[in-house]
Amino acid sequence: MNIKPLNDRILVVRVKEVEKTAGGIIIPDTAKEKPVEGKVVAAGPAKRDENGYRIPLEVKKGDKILFSKYAGTEIKIDGVEHLFMREDDILGILN
Repeated sequence: MNIKPLNDRILVVRVKEVEKTAGGIIIPDTAKEKPVEGKVVAAGPAKRDENGYRIPLEVKKGDKILFSKYAGTEIKIDGVEHLFMREDDILGILN
């Protein structure tokens, strides 16, 4: 399925979270929190300012990002969970 985000929206897939702690303790599924790191799969063209000009996005396809815990709308594409979010929901780009 091909999806093209519009305006300043971004399609993100969450990164896998750690199954064990540094000390070797296995974390059960019920105690895990959803990760707040992801990889940008697709990005829209950009939002427009009051004069109609596009303001370029800071992120691009392939960037690893950190986003707020309750950001975006969860959707499933081909059985994989993705998030649609606005650029404003992104806290930072990970290097």
